[in-house]
Amino acid sequence: MATKNNRREFLIGSAAFSFAAAGSTGQRLFADEKSDDHEEAEISAPEDLMREHGVLNRILLVYEEAAGRLRHKEDVPAEIFQKPAEMVRKFVEDYHEKLEENFIFPQFEKHKKLTDLVAVLRQQHKAGRTVTDKILHNTAPGQYGRASARHEVVQLCDSFIRMYRPHEAREDTVLFPALYEIISAKEVKDLGEQFEDEEHRLFGKEGFEENVEKIAAIEKELGIYNLAQFTPKV
Repeated sequence: MATKNNRREFLIGSAAFSFAAAGSTGQRLFADEKSDDHEEAEISAPEDLMREHGVLNRILLVYEEAAGRLRHKEDVPAEIFQKPAEMVRKFVEDYHEKLEENFIFPQFEKHKKLTDLVAVLRQQHKAGRTVTDKILHNTAPGQYGRASARHEVVQLCDSFIRMYRPHEAREDTVLFPALYEIISAKEVKDLGEQFEDEEHRLFGKEGFEENVEKIAAIEKELGIYNLAQFTPKV
């Protein structure tokens, strides 16, 4: 009888051990899968720049809407132009474009590839900064009240939009895809990590998300946040 009890206890213990071991293995496998998923979710340098273009596109939409209203003599507060212009200066020109100018463009110049395109892109970055300077100047207190200043703001927004929509489209469809042809996948990955570090240094850990929230707040103030309102009635 004692032998049977011992045998039963041994079998129960063995089963419990096997179940625990299986559970431990499953947990390790699940952890490995999560680790793999995390690695796959890392944002490459081109993808990082392209999603920042999404922020720029939303700024262009604000400029377009606000300038259109001003053109039709509607009352548009100066801050509707100032806030996105400040975002352009800090997030687009002093951060995003600096990454392109310091890390992306030199790669193409070094390998003598798409150099004509890069030259135009550099020139347009410079022109964009001049336009932003003028928008900030004309929307400052004491300036925006003048009819001539508001008229110039409309023209400046129009020229900024006209330049940057093809500018970013050419980068997204021509320049960034070609980056993989001139540097290795590891170098592209390393660039992405550098970009992330710089973003965190300048804007904090949630820098991109905070800038998205900022432009969303301006869209809400202007009444163009609801995506459904842009759906055509067909």
